Amino acid sequence: MKKKIAILGSTGSIGKTLLNILRKDQKNFEIVLLTANNNYKLLSKQAKEFNVKNLILINKKKVNLLKQEIVNQNINVYNNFSNFNKIFKNKVNYTMSAITGVNGLEPTLNIIKFTKKIAIANKESIICGWNLINKELKMNKTEFIPVDSEHFSVWFGIQSLNILNIEKIFLTASGGPFHKLPLKEFRNIKISHALKHPNWKMGKKISVDSASMINKIYEVIEAKNIFNVNYKQIEILTHPKSYIHAILKFKNGLIKIIAHDTTMKIPIFNTLYINSDKKLKSKKIDITSLNNLNFKKIDIKRYPMAKILNLLPPKQSLFETVIVSANDTLVELFLRDKIKFTDIHKKLFNIIKKKNFLRYRKKYPRKIEDIINLNNYVRLKTLEDSI
Repeated sequence: MKKKIAILGSTGSIGKTLLNILRKDQKNFEIVLLTANNNYKLLSKQAKEFNVKNLILINKKKVNLLKQEIVNQNINVYNNFSNFNKIFKNKVNYTMSAITGVNGLEPTLNIIKFTKKIAIANKESIICGWNLINKELKMNKTEFIPVDSEHFSVWFGIQSLNILNIEKIFLTASGGPFHKLPLKEFRNIKISHALKHPNWKMGKKISVDSASMINKIYEVIEAKNIFNVNYKQIEILTHPKSYIHAILKFKNGLIKIIAHDTTMKIPIFNTLYINSDKKLKSKKIDITSLNNLNFKKIDIKRYPMAKILNLLPPKQSLFETVIVSANDTLVELFLRDKIKFTDIHKKLFNIIKKKNFLRYRKKYPRKIEDIINLNNYVRLKTLEDSI
């Protein structure tokens, strides 16, 4: 019997990678739902290839264009995420949540009750709304697997072991494209420079976040939430090769090092096939990288974003939403060539240190509206203060 699959964000890099994996094993899977924000042409192409009967396209202006692409195909087209109860008669076996940004939180929360397992690649959901997600996971007995290579590596490394045995989690960061750039040249960084990640092929937004190092700050918050540890148990190490993704130091003295090639195909494949005998074709062990790991602690002068770690409250709060929303807005401005790369961290600190926003360190997200409303407010204030 075929396993049923749903993919939130099928036209993005994570969604396309998952479809490439499923393409080679269509006899064992049936895709029930695909979603996209704007890319109706690719969405229709995916639907036709995989015989998908349900599509969600968020951009209302393009819904009719999508319907024209799939005319006479017997495919249901929806414009929002409130129709899951019409789409899913029974729980699907696996859902990939790969919608980027805070907008990915609501569909992630809503689909949990309709799936047996959910793999979440949307980091903003885990950062801003983990308590809401975790509540739904427990209530609906839905299995969760993180998709980020670092968090998947930690999750895989722990497996069946008690998280209380963990003494320290080390997350690695490549350092992005500027780990050797002279500091005096940072003020001249162009958009094209920030998008040239040395190891990974990623979207524009996450490439800039990687270059500024805030992406790794996000991953520290994610790790704290997912594995229920404190910030003192997590440390960032720069590792230019990106071959080691996580190091686990256990209280019994043992250390686990999780390594794999710089491709998201490996964690995505394993969220789908974990504990099966399915084989993924991969490269041989990179001995050269293992002999030149070159770990270093974060250089604050080079990556001032790391100072955010000193502002984070010990427990989840709405302050994380303030950080994510302000940074998202500033990165958008940088990508539109409205501000400089170095302005991202300078303006971010000016915004999040305002009394009006620091008070959110003591406020807890009780419902999704708290996060959505704050996100809209912070984005508006950030624009007002930055242009």
